[in-house]
Amino acid sequence: MKRAERLHALSEMLRRSGARGVSADRLAREFEVSVRTVKRDLDALERSGAPVWSRPGPGGGYGLAEYATLPPVTLSPAQAVALLAASSAASDAPYADLAAAGIRKILDVLDPRTRARAEELAHRIWVDAPPPASRAVSSALEQALAEQRVVRLNYTAADGTTTTRDVEPVLFASTNGRWYLVGWCRLRDAMRWFAVSRVERASVTAIACSGHTIEEVGEPPEHARPVHGRLA
Repeated sequence: MKRAERLHALSEMLRRSGARGVSADRLAREFEVSVRTVKRDLDALERSGAPVWSRPGPGGGYGLAEYATLPPVTLSPAQAVALLAASSAASDAPYADLAAAGIRKILDVLDPRTRARAEELAHRIWVDAPPPASRAVSSALEQALAEQRVVRLNYTAADGTTTTRDVEPVLFASTNGRWYLVGWCRLRDAMRWFAVSRVERASVTAIACSGHTIEEVGEPPEHARPVHGRLA
């Protein structure tokens, strides 16, 4: 498990522990790392702004402040299952694992009766989703876009040619059932669409993007819309 993924999983475990908290020893066993590594990770979470608390002594441990957890959420069973279905059907989408984690947070605070009915209904929905890209590749692309840093790709084109590209990520786009990273290719000195499924390896560099904009990409594919429009 990459450190970024472990930090996210660690914060989820702290959240689930509630007011009880969880010991460093237990966290170390859960993630198969040393207690020293766990404490470094906890420090990193705190520096990133997570409201981590600690309680020393026997029976002590670590947790997240109460305001960092969700209050009870009112959803119908069908609404809860709609979230599950959407997440399951888009397992290859950018940030899909984070979406799934967010949905788990919501399901965790449903009242027991609603959750039981949602779980029963969920068994009646089957999804044959496309396989996601390599988690390492997806994490690198997502991080590069979020932090606006150049990402180095080993990319295999449709004709089988493999090249190494330094790309300034501008956006993710989905069209015809396939996800693309759209960005400024420093090798071609032009905007290019890279099929995520054709990225063999990806690594985030320390180089900041130079400021290429969404407008440079041009018009979106027919029927495509930015996801922010769905939040209104």
